[in-house]
Amino acid sequence: MGVGGEAAAADAAAVSAPAAEEAGKDGAEGWLVPVRLNKYVVLIWVLCAACVWALMHHYFHNAAISKAEEGLVSMCEERARMLQDQFAVSVNHVHALAILVATFHYEKQPPALDQDTFAEYTARTSFERPLLSGVAYAQRVVHADRESFERQQGWIIKTMKHEPSPVQDEYAPVIYSQETISYIEGLDMMSGEEDRENILRSRASGKAVLTRPFRLMSNHLGVVLTFPVYVHDLRPDAKVEDRVAATAGYLGGAFDVESLVENLLKQLAGNQELVVNVYDVTNNSNPLVMYGSEVPLGNPSPSHTSMLDFGDPYRKHHMICRYRNKPHVPWSAISTPCGVFVIFMLVGYILFAAWSHYDKVKEDCRKMEELKKQAEAADVAKSQFLATVSHEIRTPMNGVLGMLDMLLDTDLKSTQRDYAQTAQVCGKALISLINEVLDRAKIEAGKLDLESVPFDLRSILDDVISLFSSKSRDKGIELAVYVSERVPEILLGDPGRFRQIITNLVGNSVKFTERGHIFVQVHLADHSNLATEAKVEPVANGMNGHKDETTAVATGVSRNTLSGFEAADSRNNWENFKLLLSYEKNEMPYESVSDKVTLVVSVEDTGIGIPLDAQGKVFTPFMQADSSTSRTYGGTGIGLSISKCLVEIMGGQINFVSRPHVGSTFTFTAVLQKCDRSTISDSKPVMLHPLPSNFKGLSALLVDRRPVRSTVTKYHLQRLGITSEVVTTIESALGVLSGRNGHSLASMKLPCMLLIESDSWSSRMDVSLRSRLLEVKQNGHTPVLPKIILLAAAESDKLKANYAVDSVITKPLKASTLAACLFQALGITQTQPSQEKRDSSGSLRGLLLGKNILVVDDNKVNLRVAAGTLKKFGAKVECVDSGKDALALLQIPYKFDLCLMDIQMPEMDGFEATRHIRAMEAKVNEQADAGDNSEVDGATRAAKWHLPVLAMTADVIQATHEECTKCGMDGYVTKPFEEKQLFQAVQKFS
Repeated sequence: MGVGGEAAAADAAAVSAPAAEEAGKDGAEGWLVPVRLNKYVVLIWVLCAACVWALMHHYFHNAAISKAEEGLVSMCEERARMLQDQFAVSVNHVHALAILVATFHYEKQPPALDQDTFAEYTARTSFERPLLSGVAYAQRVVHADRESFERQQGWIIKTMKHEPSPVQDEYAPVIYSQETISYIEGLDMMSGEEDRENILRSRASGKAVLTRPFRLMSNHLGVVLTFPVYVHDLRPDAKVEDRVAATAGYLGGAFDVESLVENLLKQLAGNQELVVNVYDVTNNSNPLVMYGSEVPLGNPSPSHTSMLDFGDPYRKHHMICRYRNKPHVPWSAISTPCGVFVIFMLVGYILFAAWSHYDKVKEDCRKMEELKKQAEAADVAKSQFLATVSHEIRTPMNGVLGMLDMLLDTDLKSTQRDYAQTAQVCGKALISLINEVLDRAKIEAGKLDLESVPFDLRSILDDVISLFSSKSRDKGIELAVYVSERVPEILLGDPGRFRQIITNLVGNSVKFTERGHIFVQVHLADHSNLATEAKVEPVANGMNGHKDETTAVATGVSRNTLSGFEAADSRNNWENFKLLLSYEKNEMPYESVSDKVTLVVSVEDTGIGIPLDAQGKVFTPFMQADSSTSRTYGGTGIGLSISKCLVEIMGGQINFVSRPHVGSTFTFTAVLQKCDRSTISDSKPVMLHPLPSNFKGLSALLVDRRPVRSTVTKYHLQRLGITSEVVTTIESALGVLSGRNGHSLASMKLPCMLLIESDSWSSRMDVSLRSRLLEVKQNGHTPVLPKIILLAAAESDKLKANYAVDSVITKPLKASTLAACLFQALGITQTQPSQEKRDSSGSLRGLLLGKNILVVDDNKVNLRVAAGTLKKFGAKVECVDSGKDALALLQIPYKFDLCLMDIQMPEMDGFEATRHIRAMEAKVNEQADAGDNSEVDGATRAAKWHLPVLAMTADVIQATHEECTKCGMDGYVTKPFEEKQLFQAVQKFS
């Protein structure tokens, strides 16, 4: 089957490919002729325009670069000048401090300056020297005075390595220091080679001397500024010997060059555009970086060098400035050439368009024709692909459902039958889901047509309950359904689509409900208070009448519901439900001039509810409340949108009332038609699920303290013909049985069963209930003890073992499950199916009894299913697994009355086999009409030969159905086929 489907799809795509390719070649050859004539002219024109653009761009670009270089020179010189000025200011502050030391330390006797005074003064005036990390004063000490100096200071002179200073001509120990550099006190500044040279140069010149750049304690690059301190003032032209003799000490400071440059650049505009580097170039072969990065820039750009004079004639410095990024090309260097280029191209385009317009139109027409052929081929391939997918998915499902149907025809226990029926219902629901996926294109195109067939609404709701019974039991929630007595038993409409809506709503409720109940109600719209528009107070800008979470809580909500949990719709309580029941009992039977029936269906749950901000997009396809909903609960968010579409097609509306953390109630209306049993024709049969009549006339006593729940139980008992009376406690039930306390059974027969809800039962009831029932029997109030049956949501076998009861009925309740359990509990023998079902089966049996039928299918399971189904109705079946084998058996005169032919088979599919059959029949019929007696016998000439051939198709694509008719088939049945469908297809040939 898969091979045949894939081959068919490949053939469909291959048919259109050669034709499209041939047409493309012919059109392309005609198009290339003018292209060859035009491309050289176009190329020359474009090259000329490009040359003009390049020349203009080069001119504007060079002008912009020159302007950028001029600006760079100006900005670099400005920065160099300001850097020198600020450095000179800092040097002047150090010079002033040197004069201070000379004045108060040497000219005052005794000296007016000590370490504490110096440290306090330098700390308080540090704001004048923001670029100096610290200053210190080192006194000049000759070797002859070293011993007395150390004795006076109380410490010995140490080197930079904190070792005792070796003997030398003179020393420069630090006696005063700022607190930030107090650690250098007592260190000999002349113990370092470079420091010694700087000190000697400083006292010889009388000017500030700088060291090479090095890392300060702040990790910034800096230099040490050394200034001599003289005992008395010297003339500007004093000799070196005089300066050396007058030297008293040396004042030094650590100068932060990086901070100086940073502060300067922050004050100037355009800092972001420039990269500034400051170098010590005393040694030209090895310049030292004082500021900036040593890593060169990635993009080369113009640069400018400005010389710096920091006052030290020995040290040479300069500043290099360059743009951070390569100068941008000015907009004029692009826009003006581009404008000229565009003008050139527009003129050329106008000429070219006028020249080649006709050829272009021809090419467009050729491409459109080619695309049309490709689209047609793709459409054929798409239809074939959908047909193949449908066939491949439905074929194994045909085997599953067919085998389940055959299993149900065997003798099964009640529990086994219920399991098999549930599996069959689930399989049918899966087939329905596959049909929905394949019909999605019809929904989007607005071409979805609804069926109009008779169906039993109550049976459909029982099937939906079966789908979710296991999940509801696992979660421990009540799942119940109630249909008003005034709703007709049989309605005319689309049962599949109605089931789909109910399944989507109930499925969502089960998914999002963790406690409480799910309650499905069906009423007529004439007296129902379950209107689609919720009765809520209007609040501006609110959803469902609630402006926010705090106002979403309704007032006066009764908790007398199915499970006792609060419902989202305040009208879903016992008072309104009781009002509906009174309409059913007191009103006349439903009569209407019109044949239409408007149903109001509500699905109520006590789940998590819908957030207020998400309620506006509930019916939007593929949308959920939030992203966590899909991760936590799963789902695609398409069910409600499909349900809304189907409800509107049915002529109804759908709405909801939801409150977060309380629950949701979805309500929709559907317009259907009434249908009496007498009007059901054989051509349009209805597949009913008749309930057994063995329980008619029986009575039951129900113990349930929740009135809504007890009404639902009475509804299911009433469907089986069992009358019931409800009491709230077991004590009341015993009073009814014994006739005490005013209780009486006058209105009903003695109950043969006592149904007790699990929440009304306690473990202490086991012995006492049995003993009190025996007392009632011994007192003559009841000749036979009623069967004690527990209604619970847990597994029946476990509860029956734990409690002293005769049977346990597992919820959710539905008529078939209730009947199966009552058969077992009451020991009643189940009778044959109702006469209605026998009549329906008998009509098909009458058509197929004794008929010879050939079944052709390459799937062994499908052959078994088809053969088993047909033999059940009395047909004689022969099976083959290929089209060639079928042709070998189908020789005139035929020995078969009907042929069921699969479509997709290897070697020879059903279409080809049918064409061979029709060709053979046509040849024989022509010979019979011509009176050629040499090749046909009398029996062959008796009538025109035409063997009914029905396609067994697993897809529901319209194109497949049309192909069946085109190749000569007489009809089709979709797999898995059912009794109703088979009857409709076969009766045309009877």
